[in-house]
Formats: sequence, structure tokens, C-alpha cells
Amino acid sequence: MKRCDVLIIGAGPTGLVLALWLSKLGIKVRIIDKTATSGSTSRALAVQARTLELYRQLDLTSEILNSGHKVPAVNLWVKGEQTARVSFDAVGKDLTPYSFLEIFPQDQHERLLIERLWMFGVAVERQTELTRFVESDEGVTAYLVGAEGEEEVCAARFLAGCDGARSTVRKGLDIGFPGGTYQQVFYVADVEAAGLAVNGELHVDLDEADFLAVFPLAGEGRARLIGTVRDDRAEHADTLVFEDVSGRAIEHLKVEIHRVNWFSTYRVHHRVAQHFRQGRAFLLGDAAHVHSPAGGQGMNTGIGDAINLAWKLAAVLEGRATDRLLDSYELERIGFARQLVATTDRVFSFATAEGRIAKLVRTRLAPLLIPKVIAIDVVRDFIFRTVSQITLNYRGMALSAGTAGEVHGGERLPWVPGSENYESLSRLCWQVHVYGVASEQLSAWCADRAVPLHVFPWTPALETSGLARNALYLLRPDTYVALAEVSGHPEALDQYFTERSIQPRKGWLH
Repeated sequence: MKRCDVLIIGAGPTGLVLALWLSKLGIKVRIIDKTATSGSTSRALAVQARTLELYRQLDLTSEILNSGHKVPAVNLWVKGEQTARVSFDAVGKDLTPYSFLEIFPQDQHERLLIERLWMFGVAVERQTELTRFVESDEGVTAYLVGAEGEEEVCAARFLAGCDGARSTVRKGLDIGFPGGTYQQVFYVADVEAAGLAVNGELHVDLDEADFLAVFPLAGEGRARLIGTVRDDRAEHADTLVFEDVSGRAIEHLKVEIHRVNWFSTYRVHHRVAQHFRQGRAFLLGDAAHVHSPAGGQGMNTGIGDAINLAWKLAAVLEGRATDRLLDSYELERIGFARQLVATTDRVFSFATAEGRIAKLVRTRLAPLLIPKVIAIDVVRDFIFRTVSQITLNYRGMALSAGTAGEVHGGERLPWVPGSENYESLSRLCWQVHVYGVASEQLSAWCADRAVPLHVFPWTPALETSGLARNALYLLRPDTYVALAEVSGHPEALDQYFTERSIQPRKGWLH
């Protein structure tokens, strides 16, 4: 019988990030996948700003930026004419170091994660499938079947289901997956093309009751078309070819197709599991939530699940926290998943609604109103914060406490241009930030417990960002603010950790 701390089912980006984070924290993992190889094609493209911020902890951000494609703006089209353009940099340059949309296809993404996982001596075990599992007080006994049909038994302390919308783990836990399926059939086409909509930016057509977007890919003239199909063609999705759906892209967005490298069709669900944790088993990524591709949120949300859970599992496995810390995973992630599914559902429903009134709104009113609405700073700011996921927060939840300035416990730490306050966030540990002057008592507290303390000289830009002078900000290992304490007194830190039965890992890990 093989043993590990965490058995991960599914080697997509969610499972790979979980394995990589845990491995860097010294946790013994196994990761299995029933496929023979990693994907050579993919639907997921977008890496949002918040993911890029968090990926600094795994030293992945620079590689993704060097290998992917930065999208500077999104364009809206109606009746063959470009009606609005929104620059990401114009709204995000003071909010994040990554004020753009990064295109890095899932197949490349997976290869990078697999290569990094190799550096910790962990390989994806292919053609290996979970058939059933049994939980006990000591852990989970999982029964696996390999490529030759042989059964193997694995003992793990915890089980992570990262195995997609048809999750074996979720079904084994008998957890409901309520929601529905969009009536539209989606298609994906990787093409080599030319035209106004193949200029390195994102283009979306609002015209018909079908959805169509042109995503740029790295390389001259390369693009990904993502669209929907209705009418009789949707009933024969399995036999569709690109020629069946290409007319709209050619006519409405004036795309000149030179070559089709890949074409596929699929249906999309919008569902959220009733629970993300049951006993020693957890659901992450598509096993926990699926939704429309509007906004490029899916892969990023699964990666966020993995990052949220990884440091908590490590703390419990190392005896630095009690099991109740793991309850916070579902509490923090399920609300966001439900909100995300609802939001993407509304956006997609607007873009694809049928009928005379719906078409009138999309083709007449939207082109007039959207440019005017987007010209409002607060609206652009809200859209960017939402899509980039930098607005995601855990305010008011069990691991979040206090307020200092405009920053609440549970929120993402504001990025302040020129302050270098994000430089320390590459460390996988608890840490304390002070903007201004730290007291001798706080310095002594941090030194005694080997918790890194970072003190930044006070500037007007810090106040503009909502930070309070001389306050302390305790950051979790996933860089969210755990405690915001305006007094700066270390007694608040003792109270925080005692009430939650957590001992911070010593801050040596980079």
C-alpha cells in the first residue's frame, strides 16, 4: 500500500497548482489522471491579474508573461462596425502590476506546471483512475486502477477532487451539483487569420443571438474564435465543421481565415456543488463549479481554490492548526463560486437572448450606452476589478478580522505603485506589513516567532490606496489580509492566532 499526505485526482491546472503548492511546502502528494497524456488543445486561455499576482509565489509569473500574449484592450462590435474599445491599462494601471489580460492557453499552462512539479520529484501518474474510496478517522483509503487494469490501494490523509465536471470524487461523496445546461452549443477554433479583429486585442460581437469572441494568441495572425451555435445545427454538434459556423466571423468581424488548426464543439453547464468539503475530501475547480466562459474566469477560479486550500492543508498536516481551519475552505470559496456562476450567467444570457426586444437592446441601445457607461471611471474600475478577480475577498469570514484605513481583514492587500509592497508576497508564509513606523514591541514579537516584518516609509500614495499609517496588516500565506489592526499592537496578533488555534510557519520559505 502506497502512502501520501494528499492524493490529488485530476491533473488539470487546478490539480497541478495544488500539487505544486503543497510540494513547495514540503507535503507529500500523489497526483493521478486517467488520461494518457496532458492536453494538446485547450479551451481555457485567460490568466487574470490576481492569478499572476499569486503565481509570484511559485515563480511562474515571469515565464507566463514571456511565453504568453498580453491583451491591452477589449473591443465591442455591432453590425460589422467597431463600437467601443476599453483599454485595460487605463483602468488597472494603479490597481495591479498586471493591468492587462494575459493569454496563455491551458495546454501550455499545464506543461509549465508539470515541468515545475518535476523539480520537486513529483510526476503525474497517467492512465490511473480512482474507482472508489473509503474514509476513516486516520485518513482515506483510495482504490486505483492503472493502465493494465491492475488495482492498487493508496492511503492518504486527505483526498482532493480536481477531476472535472463529471467528478468521481464528488459522485463518491454523493454531493449534489445543482444547476443547468446552456441550450447553445459552443465551438472553439484556432485559426491563422488577418483583419481588423486580428490585431492582438480581444473582440466581441454583440449582434446576433449567438455569442462570438476573437481572442488573440501569441504569434502573428493567430487567434482563437469562441462562439455559440443555435437552430438545427446545434442538434448535430458532433458533425459540425468550421465551415458551418465561419460565416459570421468573416462577415461581421471582417476576419479573413487563412487556416484552421483546430476545431471543436462542446456544451457548457452552470452548476455549483452543494458542498466543497466532506470529511477528509475536498472538491476544487470544475468538480466544484462550472459556468459559461464569459469573462475567462473558470481556470482562474479553480487555481484560486487550489491556492486557498494548499496552505491550510499544509498547516493541519504539520500540526500547526486544527482541523477546523479546513472548514474555512468551503466557507471562503463556495460563496464566490455561486456569485461567479450567477454573474457569468447574466452576462451570457444578455449576449445570447433571442427575440425582437433582446436584439433591439443589443444592436441599438448597447452600442449607444456601452461607450458612455464605460467612459465613467467608477464603472471601468468596477469591471476591471471584477474580471481580474482582484476584488475577490473573504471579508467577514472566520479567518478575517479588523479594519485599518479602508482595508478590511479578508481583502486583497492594495498594491501601491512605487512602494515595492508586493515584493515580499513571493514568500509562502505569514507576514506582517507596517506602513510608517513599527513599534519596538511589534518588532520583538515578529522576531521572536520568526514572522517576517516589512516596514515601508509612509507616503501620500499609501493613504490614497486606503492603507493606515503605523497600522499592522497580518497577511496569510496566500497574501490576503488576515488581520488589519490600526493600533499596531502585537497583542492583536496573539489574540488572532489563539482564537483560531493556528501557529504560523516560520518565515524562511521563499
